Amino acid sequence: MEKHKLTTKEYLLPFILITSLFFLWGIAHGMLDTLNKHFQDILHLSKSRSGMIQFSVYTAYFLMALPAGYFMRKFGYKKGIILGLVLFASGAFLIAATTSFESFWLFLIFLFVLGCGLATLETAANPYTTKLGPPNSAAQRINFSQSFNGLAWVIGPLIGLFIYGNKGAAPGEKLTSLILPYFLIGLVVLAVAVLFYKTTLPEINEEEIALDNVSTEIADNPTYHKPLVKQPHFVLGVLAQFSYVAAQTGIFSYLINFVTDVNQKPHFNTSYGPYFLSIGFALFMIGRMSGSYIMGFIKPSRILALYALMCCILLPFVSASLGWFSLIALYAVFFFMSIMFPTIFALGIKDLGPKTKKASSFIVMSIVGGAVFPPLMGWIADIHGMSVGFYAPIPFFIFILYYALYGHKVRQ
Repeated sequence: MEKHKLTTKEYLLPFILITSLFFLWGIAHGMLDTLNKHFQDILHLSKSRSGMIQFSVYTAYFLMALPAGYFMRKFGYKKGIILGLVLFASGAFLIAATTSFESFWLFLIFLFVLGCGLATLETAANPYTTKLGPPNSAAQRINFSQSFNGLAWVIGPLIGLFIYGNKGAAPGEKLTSLILPYFLIGLVVLAVAVLFYKTTLPEINEEEIALDNVSTEIADNPTYHKPLVKQPHFVLGVLAQFSYVAAQTGIFSYLINFVTDVNQKPHFNTSYGPYFLSIGFALFMIGRMSGSYIMGFIKPSRILALYALMCCILLPFVSASLGWFSLIALYAVFFFMSIMFPTIFALGIKDLGPKTKKASSFIVMSIVGGAVFPPLMGWIADIHGMSVGFYAPIPFFIFILYYALYGHKVRQ
């Protein structure tokens, strides 16, 4: 049936190219989540201060999303993607070039430049993916593309093993292990930018296809033309995405701290931390791939509700210091978080027609949750212990559960 088709022959090549972008920014994020513990050890930072790594990147999302959306409304998706790739590559090259200064703040500034590139790419690629095929499979399609994002998050920590295994002790050499990974990433991203420049992509005009993306009843209803602030499913979607990214970033950022905490049983050597993070991301990827398949048969909102409920149930067990059971529960949270970002994104921009690009910018801005929460979670862990810190994300998942059950519905 048409509603179950992932994409169409017309959009197959663009869909493949756009999906490659999800892989690229997944590599960047997967590496970042290994760096908290590394910087704590090398530069002697507290957990709350190392959380500034995520703060720098996700603040870039907040500040860049609207300008990126405006740029794409004026110049189109393709030029927006190229801009994002150039910023991404520039940030990577700058990080590689300045490691000898051993300045945490300089690293954060150039990480912010890289984050601006990631924000631009996500502002373009997430809504563009939802348009490259039948509208009824939009949530399934974005979950499929995000699966490759999950695959990249598995690889990112493995790159982190190189960083952890090459610790220079001499002045100016403590951060030299960052040079090769970020230089290679910059080269690859720049090559992809050239590929996009030379490739013809269909420019999706939401105003022309608006009536194809919604039912006639909705299109004829005056509520379809309401401003975004009066679209409850969109407004609550922004809040739900803020909640999700806050919770996800905190959990991802401190898994290595959790498994290496001397007060935690079992606990492991820091050098093995990236392995444990990679296992979590593998489960995350499996969750996205299986979730994309399941959405061909079950409504995405119902899967989102079930997965949010499971996270609410599992996190208290993570914090209860139950040994291996707590670690297994934490890994299960990785699996159940998997489909949340793309599903919330697809539900939040549903039936918005010509407002889609602008709405996407606001949803990407909500990723600033990832900037606010990790330092707070790190502060709680500094005072009460790492396991207690994992209670903090629970209220966010409760709100996502509400959004999945009621808040996502389009009001006519």
